[in-house]
This record gives sequence, C-alpha cells and structure tokens, in this order.
Amino acid sequence: MTPRDILRSTSLQWAYRAAVTFVLLLAIFTVGCRRGSGGTGEYVYVSAPQVNLRDRIAAVYNKVATVKNGDRLMVLDRQKRFVKVRTPGGEEGWIEQRYIVAEDVYKAFDKLSADNKNEASQGKGVARADLNMHLTPSRDADALYRLAEGEKVYIVRRATSERPDKQQPLKAVPKDAKAGATTADDDSVKLYDDWWLVRNKDNHCGWVLARMLDLDVPVEIAQYAEGQRVQGAFVLDEIPDGDKRVPQYLVLLTEPRDGMPFDYNQARVFTWNLKKHRYETAYRERNFLGFFPVKVGSESFEKEGTLPTFTLRAQTLDGKIVERKYKLNQPVVRRVTVPGEEQVKLASAAKSEPKKPAAKKAKR
Repeated sequence: MTPRDILRSTSLQWAYRAAVTFVLLLAIFTVGCRRGSGGTGEYVYVSAPQVNLRDRIAAVYNKVATVKNGDRLMVLDRQKRFVKVRTPGGEEGWIEQRYIVAEDVYKAFDKLSADNKNEASQGKGVARADLNMHLTPSRDADALYRLAEGEKVYIVRRATSERPDKQQPLKAVPKDAKAGATTADDDSVKLYDDWWLVRNKDNHCGWVLARMLDLDVPVEIAQYAEGQRVQGAFVLDEIPDGDKRVPQYLVLLTEPRDGMPFDYNQARVFTWNLKKHRYETAYRERNFLGFFPVKVGSESFEKEGTLPTFTLRAQTLDGKIVERKYKLNQPVVRRVTVPGEEQVKLASAAKSEPKKPAAKKAKR
C-alpha cells in the first residue's frame, strides 16, 4: 500500500466517524426536545370565556398565565381532572379538563361554521344570559364558544330534540299501583327543547337553546302576537310617512311550546296605515306546516311595477315540501303562481300535533 492509499483510507475513516457522531448527537438533541415539549403533539382548545393557568395542582396556587375562549394549547401532561399545557407564548401551567375540548371538537365547530357562513339569516336574536354554543342541538353536546349576555346573533335555522332523561321531571306513581310499576314508557312525560343554529359577530356557529334567545322583533309588531311565539320577522319594504320611513313586516308564529314538528304554522303581513299611522294586518294564513328558510326579495310585475315578495316553504298532504311565493302591492298581499302550476292541498298543523288521550267518563 502506498503512502497515498494509506492517507486516503485514514481520511475516509475520519469522515465516517464524524458522520456517525453527528447522527448520534442529532438523535440525542431531538429526543431531548421532545421530552421538553411533552412529546405527544396533542392540542386542546379553551371552551371557557377566560381561565387562569395554575403553577401547581393544589388548593393554593399561583397564576402563571390567562387563556381565553378558543385559544390553542399544547398538552404536556395529565393528572386526574387536570391537564398541563403550554400556550403559544411559552407559558406552562395546569388547567381543569372541563375548560377545554379536544382538537377534533374544534375542527367539527370549524366545519359547522364553514358550512353555514353563507346561509341567509332567518332573523336576529339577543342572548338573555351567558350562553353555550353547542356542536349539535342537544344539552349533552360538546360546547366550545360562548355568547355573552346581550350579544346579538344571526339565526340560521331551527331544530328540536328530546330532553335528556336526567332532565325529565319525576312523575308520581299512583298509590294503588303494583310493585315495580313504571311510567317510563308514557310518552306524556317526555319533554322537548327547541334550538336555534346561530352565527355570531366572529362568524362562529353553534346551537343554542331557543328559550334563552330573544328574537329582535319591534315592540310595535310583537304586541300583536296574541299569545303565540314569534319565530321570525322579516322586513319586506319601507314606506315614507312624513319625515321617516316605516318598515313593513312578514311575521311567522307558532304555538308557545317546544317540540313542534314544524318551524311555524302562521304567517302575517303587517302594513303601515298612512292615515292612522299604525300597523294593520294586511294578510293572515294559519294552520299549515311551515319550514325555514324563508326568502324575501323583490320582483317586477309588469303594470304593477317592482313589488316586495316573500316565499314560504310548506308541507303538502303527501309529505312534500313546496314553495309558495307571495307579493305585496300595498296594502294587498296575493299569491304568485306560474302558468300550469299544480294546485296542491297543504297538510294541517292541527293534525300533526300529538293527540291527547280522551278523558274517561266518571261512573255513576
């Protein structure tokens, strides 16, 4: 072997050793970094308006940071009902499990918001109190975002669901009932909740209990509800009265109870009487099964000119949903039909309600 071959062999050995050493150091560094970061790559999101991170799990602790609704946190450790997390700013501390949701829940809310960001509003509402926004219309569903008391939202659509068993009221068992008697199969004790899918100012969507949301309806219109529940109020147009412009409304109503198998069963159009300076009912339709969404717009009608229009969706006797368009030619409201349109009969709202058991006659 010549001196040149010996030199070349020695250089290759040194290069090989240097490469092996570099790989080993890189592996040690990577493992060390993973240990320092928690190594799981799991993330959670804050579901409460504001939470303090603790420096320890104890009754007495120091606050190390404050996190807010929707903040993304890296999971470092878990102990019972507490989770150790790291904020994007690098602060580390403990947070209770009940104040966070998993990443899959966050992504599901993101999808819900994306799917409904362009859906037309069916009205506006105001939160009566701090209110959870749920992923599905259920009291047991995951919640992420919250509405503050007085916060205004856009209403997208309605749903109804059976109240969980733990929320059902207890029903007394008759004294003369046999041992083991139960009323669990009695449909009369079931309760239902109405829900609104809403969109807030940040375009986050979620389901909220309908009874905890007040519809933003003018007092001048709400006073004509006559004990019915207002499900929606839509401005059809505005007409001048002196130095102001007064809106005219389409108002949808239903019975004041949850769980109805339709969104509304009455429609009223309120127009403004220029002589008496008050609202009057220009059109009223009742006892039908109506469903959202409602369309409001305008259309040209030859000699009549451009008029406000609205379209309702109603169920027919054979269970189909049909659209029925109307026009407002102040102060008259009429159906808009197309040549050859088939005349169909609508299902009755009264027949769709559960029948109450007939009262037994007393023996004489």
